[in-house]
Amino acid sequence: MTAEMTNLTEQLNLLPGFLSQHVLLSVSALAIGLCISLPLGVLASRWRRLEGVVLGVAGVIQTVPSLALLALMVPLMGMIGWWPALTALVLYSMLPVLRSTVLGLQGVDRAALDAATGLGMTPWQRLIRVELPLAGPSIIGGIRTATVWVVGIATLATPVGQTTLGNFIFAGLQTQNRTAVIVGCVAAAALALLLDGTIRLAEISVRQRNGKLAVVSLAILGGLTIGSAVPMLRDSWTGEMGSNRQLIVGAKTFSEQYVLAELLAQRLEDAGLKVTTRTGLGSQVAFDALKSDAIDCYVDYSGTLWTNVLKQTSFPPRDTLNHELAVELESRFGVKVVGVLGFENTYALAVPKRLADRLGLRTVSDLAAIAGDLAIGGDVEFFARPEWTRARDLYKLNFRNIVGLDSTLMYAAADEGKVDVIAAFSTDGRIASRDLVVLDDDRRAFPPYEATILVSPRAAKDPRVMECLAQLVGAIDTRSIRLANENVDVKKIAPRVAADRLWLPGRLTVSSVGTSNGEPNADPSAAGGPPEADLKAVR
Repeated sequence: MTAEMTNLTEQLNLLPGFLSQHVLLSVSALAIGLCISLPLGVLASRWRRLEGVVLGVAGVIQTVPSLALLALMVPLMGMIGWWPALTALVLYSMLPVLRSTVLGLQGVDRAALDAATGLGMTPWQRLIRVELPLAGPSIIGGIRTATVWVVGIATLATPVGQTTLGNFIFAGLQTQNRTAVIVGCVAAAALALLLDGTIRLAEISVRQRNGKLAVVSLAILGGLTIGSAVPMLRDSWTGEMGSNRQLIVGAKTFSEQYVLAELLAQRLEDAGLKVTTRTGLGSQVAFDALKSDAIDCYVDYSGTLWTNVLKQTSFPPRDTLNHELAVELESRFGVKVVGVLGFENTYALAVPKRLADRLGLRTVSDLAAIAGDLAIGGDVEFFARPEWTRARDLYKLNFRNIVGLDSTLMYAAADEGKVDVIAAFSTDGRIASRDLVVLDDDRRAFPPYEATILVSPRAAKDPRVMECLAQLVGAIDTRSIRLANENVDVKKIAPRVAADRLWLPGRLTVSSVGTSNGEPNADPSAAGGPPEADLKAVR
């Protein structure tokens, strides 16, 4: 079987789980949105003052970018996952239904209303028997629009911790797995068309008074909803049954995090624990999820925790920082620091080698002297972080242009000359493959970013979890994780496989994919892991 077919098979195996959650989320949001919007629309069509307020508020909500609205729900509700995603989608579904209901009812022929009144109908009878049927085509049009919107926007719920078809898209973009992106996009489009067609079928059944078509449309919606709910209810039931509770390993939105999530999950599974992963989380979302027990563990970076979570601006020596970090996270949030994995993934300013040679760039101080003639690119989060502010002010980096890019695109932007400098990650395997030179942070603007295993307050009480994850402390060095990242980003290896080939105690692993004979390397030290004597010292 070719690598492409293997990749496709892996993605299709994930499809039922992602699709079921996407369907249930979308249908639930639409159902709740209709229950709110239709009565509001009827009331707004009667009272002009209410119409302006209702449509105005719904219009304002619609102007908020969908991803921003989803992210906003997390701190407002104090949780991640289903409820923030559902709330945001309900709000997004309301405007087209409200508007179509108001316009449809206000557009009913006055003569038909007078005739209904003349026949002695009550206002309620007139609404049910005359107005809503005549306004039906307009209302159905709004529902169909809301359906397409909700199914599409639901793919953006992944960064707030809700599994959807967006998991394919976000993970695929970060790992440059086009197959995953295509599977996610095709599945989302197919689902939108199916739901839109089902609602269209219901519209025809009402217009033609065809009971059979109505039954078919209801059967499709009911089948989709029930079929999607069963696996989730089963997992929820079995996942909370005492010792059978599933542990949730989290990850942020870049390749290394996907690899590390798989690494932690494999280690926990080796100990006989049930594990699932929740990837693609925003940086702050991931920590908020951990401290609220929405996820059980993940890997973060000491510098990020120090500046973003603890809001510190001074940088003590590495050992002091790590100690104070562990104390503060536990005392403030109940989050337990297990230890560091053994490598640091710091921000690093990098330039193409041809440019570094031509301009004699070796340090960030060298760069500062000519920054006014250059453009810098980096992920959008970087330029909003205090570390960037500190580096910019310390070195007086006044670049000609600052370009926010997705982390997967900035390397290509440097290759193509669209930016001259990028804010790279020191363990990224693409640094060598793209022939980039990392400039020395000679004034130590950036704090240490040691990969640190964090455990939630609830999971920290489980000695099995703590003992299992403690075996990873000091077990992964920079060379090993860089090779794992290269396998994912450059060689298109699945994060699960890349994690499996990291050095682990008791496993035969390889340091990179594609050894000469295709067999695993039996020597752990050859895979970049520490020798057994060092491991015993760590333990």
